[in-house]
Amino acid sequence: MFSNEDKKKNIATPRICDVVWHDGEFIAWNDARVHVMSHVLHYGSSIFEGIRCYATKQGPAVFRLKEHMQRFLNSAKIYRMDHNRSLEQLCDASVELVRRSGLEQCYIRPILFRSLDEARPAFGVNPFPNPLACYIGAWDWGKYLGDEAIEKGVDVCVSTWNRLTPNSMPAMAKSGANYMNSQLIKMEALLNGFAEGIALDDRGYVSEGSGENIFTVSNGMVLTPPLSSSILAGITRDSVIQICHELDIVVKERSIQRAALYVADELFFSGTAAEITPIRSVDRITIGSGHRGPIAERLQKEFFGVINGTREDTYGWLSPVHAVAAVG
Repeated sequence: MFSNEDKKKNIATPRICDVVWHDGEFIAWNDARVHVMSHVLHYGSSIFEGIRCYATKQGPAVFRLKEHMQRFLNSAKIYRMDHNRSLEQLCDASVELVRRSGLEQCYIRPILFRSLDEARPAFGVNPFPNPLACYIGAWDWGKYLGDEAIEKGVDVCVSTWNRLTPNSMPAMAKSGANYMNSQLIKMEALLNGFAEGIALDDRGYVSEGSGENIFTVSNGMVLTPPLSSSILAGITRDSVIQICHELDIVVKERSIQRAALYVADELFFSGTAAEITPIRSVDRITIGSGHRGPIAERLQKEFFGVINGTREDTYGWLSPVHAVAAVG
């Protein structure tokens, strides 16, 4: 078992792509730097995305690239980050970055943030005088909650930290500032011996994990909190909902009480990093049989079948890296 000190460290060293896309050109990983007085470092003024590229039989393929990049653009719009990056440019740049990386599978991280004009520096909360910078990096990242978690599930707790209220910080935007809340949830869970924390919204209903959406299963029905519960509109969450429809599994968006977690037949997380990860206990209360349930297993089979290329991608979710024209 890891000590508290071990939990604070990034134990695994990932393989990284040695180039980064920066505002239209590729630069060396070590040259992707920002000034210490940049607005983003002092005020959290960034938006970002997390996108998976999977190794398939047809080569590397990016999962739901357009949907992720559209959410990226939506986040920028919410935070009044006016820029000239198009959906097509960002998608093409991501594909080319993966191609140049030589990685068969990786995690892609686009980020847009308020930087610093060194010739005319501006300080203070007002973000508008600061220029915007956009980067895309990539690295090989394994299972977010551990390799065994996909089958055996994880132990989690309900956090003492609530999710942000909808009119204080926009949960619909994937912004760096929001993730200070996520860090509090994650650190509390780790230091208390759990893999993850589940946050409640400001009304006391279930919201989401520190970086994942959540689903419950009771009597064969799948439930997930609505957007009004201060959740991020997850791309993998949407994928799970689509798979449920295909498999004729009843799925509904509905407010979920904390107590409902304890008596559910199954629980599982969804997310780009977490994929579909079962939850075996909450607050040390065993969920269902204490391991991955049959519905989570069915959903995993279909989901991983698509992303691994072992079943037909009838959804059009994958963007094959070697089938897309290269960009300069």
